[in-house]
Amino acid sequence: MGAAENEQPSVDVYDNFDEFLKLAIRNYYDLGWKKRRGNFIALIIAAGQTSLSLAKDSVVDGSGTKSVAVGAATVLALRFGLKYALGGPLGMVLGVAAGASMVSYFFKNQREIVEQVGVHKKLIAETSERYEEIQGTWRDGKIDVSERNLMIDGLLNRFLRDVEE
Repeated sequence: MGAAENEQPSVDVYDNFDEFLKLAIRNYYDLGWKKRRGNFIALIIAAGQTSLSLAKDSVVDGSGTKSVAVGAATVLALRFGLKYALGGPLGMVLGVAAGASMVSYFFKNQREIVEQVGVHKKLIAETSERYEEIQGTWRDGKIDVSERNLMIDGLLNRFLRDVEE
């Protein structure tokens, strides 16, 4: 389930929490997001700005899955669009069959997804705190870089497991 089984982590994953979260979202997507559609949508919404960066990176450099970018952009459009264009041309903004499907799924399962968003936000905050603890321990010279990387890989696996629960 972790980085070794899905996408190989770049060095940035070990130095930057946003990169860590992007990899986690990509890995979760690779686990079969369609079977976990509500959970995936909640994770994308909870991740907020990181999701927007993931979508941009995936399209710009081609390293990510284009479908992840479409899904992330769709849900972010949904997230911000609901505030400003609830009755407006949201369909024109999204305009992609997958996006329409995701939006439809969101509306049909809105209550469960919104509940999961809070759970995922808390999990992201806790994981970020743990990530920073690991980085601090490494910066203080208490562990070497290979130990730090191993701990971050473990944190990624734990995060993915916890998202699934």
